[in-house]
Amino acid sequence: MAIYHMQAKVVSRGSGRSAVAASAYMSCSRMYNDYDGIQHDYTRKHGLIYQEVLLPPMASPEWKDREQLWNAVEAAEKTKDSRLAREFVVALPVELDKDSNISLLKDFIQKNFVDMGMCADFAIHDTDGHNPHAHILLTVRPLNENGTWQYKTEKEYLCIKNGEEKGFTATEFKAAQKDGWEKQYRYKVGKKKVYMTASVAQEKGYDRIDKHPKSSRYGRQNPISEQWNSDEQLCIWRANWADTVNEMLAHNQINASIDHRSFADQGITEQPTIHEGYIAQNMEKKGMIADRCEINRQIRADNQMLRELKAQVEKLAQAVKNSIPVIAETMETIRNHMIFTQYHLLHNEMQKEVIHDWMNHFNPILNKYNTVKKKLKAKVTERKELNVEKEKTSILNPIQHIKLNQQLTTVTEEIEELKSRKEQLIFQAQCSTDKDMMNLSKKYDQMNNNLDILDSQDISLKKQLEKDAVAFREEKFRPDPEQYTELLDTRIQIRPDFRDKLIEQLKGTFGKYYDYHRRDIAANEVDYLNVEDPDVFSHRAWELKYQRKREIRRNQPAQSKKKSHDMEL
Repeated sequence: MAIYHMQAKVVSRGSGRSAVAASAYMSCSRMYNDYDGIQHDYTRKHGLIYQEVLLPPMASPEWKDREQLWNAVEAAEKTKDSRLAREFVVALPVELDKDSNISLLKDFIQKNFVDMGMCADFAIHDTDGHNPHAHILLTVRPLNENGTWQYKTEKEYLCIKNGEEKGFTATEFKAAQKDGWEKQYRYKVGKKKVYMTASVAQEKGYDRIDKHPKSSRYGRQNPISEQWNSDEQLCIWRANWADTVNEMLAHNQINASIDHRSFADQGITEQPTIHEGYIAQNMEKKGMIADRCEINRQIRADNQMLRELKAQVEKLAQAVKNSIPVIAETMETIRNHMIFTQYHLLHNEMQKEVIHDWMNHFNPILNKYNTVKKKLKAKVTERKELNVEKEKTSILNPIQHIKLNQQLTTVTEEIEELKSRKEQLIFQAQCSTDKDMMNLSKKYDQMNNNLDILDSQDISLKKQLEKDAVAFREEKFRPDPEQYTELLDTRIQIRPDFRDKLIEQLKGTFGKYYDYHRRDIAANEVDYLNVEDPDVFSHRAWELKYQRKREIRRNQPAQSKKKSHDMEL
């Protein structure tokens, strides 16, 4: 099934990435980065289907070699946090064959990126034959007609004239200076540092303390770069990708399409699922519960319940107004959804208790371990300093040697004691090495993050519970008062089927963690929220059952008499 996925990222040195490494990864090749002297080798990576470099007319033909292209990009950027490249990851339609996907991707890249002046390096991956996707790496610095790089931002000086402040680039300032605009510098005025023009400062006799003129914080962005970096342009690219894919699907007579718009913009009330990733899926295969998969299970269950509710609403709209069977079925459907939501809240509460217990157990151990580790590091440093001091001390100063030896002995004993204490803490944490303790600390941070996720999920679930409670009350008071008994009897008749559906849904969502005691608690809390007395419901169910038994007994004698009369005949 064709899906829409287009993820935009920026490759930046500030995040520890390099354009050469990104290109080597997606092309499954070996590339050397001249900037930092690191060779990136991804030749063992599998799943590469196709790769190519597309260049605009003004780019150097040598850049067809991606190693030369991205090393040229790295050389053009000087700062430690430079933005090196823009990266897109797009999902390709699984319905199309390899050649169609290549043609589709090249056409999109040429029209949307290369024709705008960007150099594009792209590759198609598909590791398992079911997930074709493409990585697109683009240059972010525009090119001049002679093939040299343009500036991304230019220094903008904040100049002043008659009390008005305005920004000029170095080229613009040459003309503006003739019109009376002046640069501002910092001058010392008493204990303060104030920006003013040189002419004003000279009149008042102030001393300049900084040679750099006042300028805007980020400078003036290149108009071409500004367009490429804008949110509006990203929205255009997203829409163009959907249009390009849909045209190719239609050309191949495939009855499928994709949409770049969000569910809200499309008028879809269902909640979209989140990206799980291979790490979460591998955890699930090993029997562990991944937070992202758990969230998606809840989203799918909620969407399924939402679809059922919408179907019920449509059915209700077609039924006779205030029809008791329809109202009863709608009420039980809403009640089921509320019980499911309340059960999920209780399940989250149980998970949070387990996490809190785990964190309360390991938190003091980790704190003590970190304290001991810091002290041990300080003592080791102190011992090194004492040894250095001892080596520098002349042998003609025996008293100082004796003093240093005593200090070394004391520090060494303290180090051994701290090592012993550290080993005890590692043992208490059920670990064996410092690396295990580091992993335990990471796990502790992950557990803390899980608590935040569960808290956020609880807020959404409680809001949903309140909305369902309002809908339930609206349905409850729709019939006339004299119809309440009929409504109650109808709900009693259909409740067993709804209870079976609820149990099946809970088992399907929570699997081995399903607990029928927790389900009963959730049902009681929902009935309390809906101001319904379970005892009244149970008593009326018993009355109906008793009435049916009496009717059966009343009919039995008549059947016996008829049978004996037939025998006499």
